[in-house]
Amino acid sequence: MSPNLNPKTLDDLLGNAKHYAEYCMRGTGSLPLTLFLIGYDGKQIMLMPKNLADVQAKDDFATQSKLMAVACGATVAVMALEAWMKTAKPDEKFDMTEPPSEAFDRQEVIVLMGESMAEGQKQQLLPIIRSDNHKFFGFGDSAVSKLDKLQGRFSQLLPTKVPDEAMRALALAMLKVKGVQQAMTGKMQDRSRFRR
Repeated sequence: MSPNLNPKTLDDLLGNAKHYAEYCMRGTGSLPLTLFLIGYDGKQIMLMPKNLADVQAKDDFATQSKLMAVACGATVAVMALEAWMKTAKPDEKFDMTEPPSEAFDRQEVIVLMGESMAEGQKQQLLPIIRSDNHKFFGFGDSAVSKLDKLQGRFSQLLPTKVPDEAMRALALAMLKVKGVQQAMTGKMQDRSRFRR
């Protein structure tokens, strides 16, 4: 599968995020947290954190992601991240007290959380398959066919309405104050990114 060089829809951007996830997994065995946006001008933008060392860094990146969505007038967004997942079998109660990262039967997945002003929300869970030497082998079929809603700091990133030019300029100024130094847009093969 090759990336869509001119994504227009949520499905296009989800496809690009999946392509990028597979590229990263095959290259390094992991996927850095990455935000994909389609700006008001139709260009694809990628935003990556410099680090996610602690809760504050994660909160900062969530804030930067929301500001970037406003700054570029995004109408479509996909957050791609690596995570642990646990599920309950049909006949058992789900244990909410056990974190997925500590569960015995946890599953390593790539989570693609997509949202569009026109199409609503759409998520994909891509189970990671590793060979015996722990190298990435591929993605499996998700045990979860449809999710009602994902919540958390990295969800609901788009503004409720398309921001005007003044709001975009304000968000861009706030990003500069927060230390986002480089803003690049471009094609997937450029692997462009924002860094703080």
